[in-house]
Amino acid sequence: MSDPALLKHTPLESAHVACGARMVEFGGWYMPVQYSGIMEEHRAVRSASGMFDISHMGEVIVSGPGALAWLESLLTNRVGKLAVTRGQYTLMLDERGGVIDDLIIYRTGELSYFLVINGACRDLDLEWMHGHLPSDGSVVLQDQGNDYAAIALQGPDAEKALRALYPACDIPKRNGIAPLIPSHVASDGIVPSLVARTGYTGEDGFELFVPVAHGIALWESLLAAGVKPCGLGSRDTLRLEMGYPLNGSDLSRDRTPLEAGLDRFVGLDDPEKVDFYGRKALEQQRSEGLPSRLTPLKLSVQGPPLRSHYPVLADGVAVGETCSGALSPSLGEGIAMAYLPEVCRIPGTQLEIEVRGRRYAASIATLPFYKKPSL
Repeated sequence: MSDPALLKHTPLESAHVACGARMVEFGGWYMPVQYSGIMEEHRAVRSASGMFDISHMGEVIVSGPGALAWLESLLTNRVGKLAVTRGQYTLMLDERGGVIDDLIIYRTGELSYFLVINGACRDLDLEWMHGHLPSDGSVVLQDQGNDYAAIALQGPDAEKALRALYPACDIPKRNGIAPLIPSHVASDGIVPSLVARTGYTGEDGFELFVPVAHGIALWESLLAAGVKPCGLGSRDTLRLEMGYPLNGSDLSRDRTPLEAGLDRFVGLDDPEKVDFYGRKALEQQRSEGLPSRLTPLKLSVQGPPLRSHYPVLADGVAVGETCSGALSPSLGEGIAMAYLPEVCRIPGTQLEIEVRGRRYAASIATLPFYKKPSL
């Protein structure tokens, strides 16, 4: 691991240390990978509630009379369909259709938008956005990533915990955003507290954004309410069980969102969606046929935990490699994602995954890997 002194640090680091977190490097940040253990933290989110430090993610305000038209040109699905207080998952592409970042955008006013971007992509995203701003000053771009502490509260008991702490808060519906009341709105330019309801685990979930000075107090309040602290390890197993892609592993500038199976978040067939960066490349790729697609796999036998960059073989011939992998705590099975040619993607197709020179039987699965038990 790199020297922690050379990494970026979240405002909640002292709280992680106090909770006994094991800290690691992640995308240039010094982050908690686990506290009590990945399995225990994973199960807490599936059965009750857990919280994750997401302060490394970036928050960007886009406003002005030209904001909507500019965002339409920058993002893959139609921003104009968002009502005020509503949000959506979207992607920002380069001219070749490669994924710069996948992010969440919320419309917070008639002319204002709140973007949540990935931590490892913050500098690149901001450079790209600043480089494509209109020259007429019609769009104002504000980087507030260093002003916020942010916590993701996830799990079937998440709403109950949030209501206990903020009984006056008008809790948003799924994919919504609202003021977090009581709010720490200060007159000195300190950012307002917000609550969004999106999630990355397959469970009900909230993202709480508060000024940096109030981050530790919020963490400790959630801790006192019985919410379990969770690290990057369980976040990864939770999102992988749902088949949610991870930027830098499953998404990159070498792959398009069509290859990643994210077609529904790309407005190629939306008659009201205007041109956007990467559109021509996507249209060409769709007409010519995709070279591969992100595909779920499951081990058919017991084996070691799956990781990235393990070869995937069909009839002894390498056809791809894993880009994400783990032992699913909910299923007790090895699961992975890999970009594979179309001929190998039929559910049930038998393949092999090679781990340190040994091959293990696997098959093509369907998403999500994990489905909630019926009540």
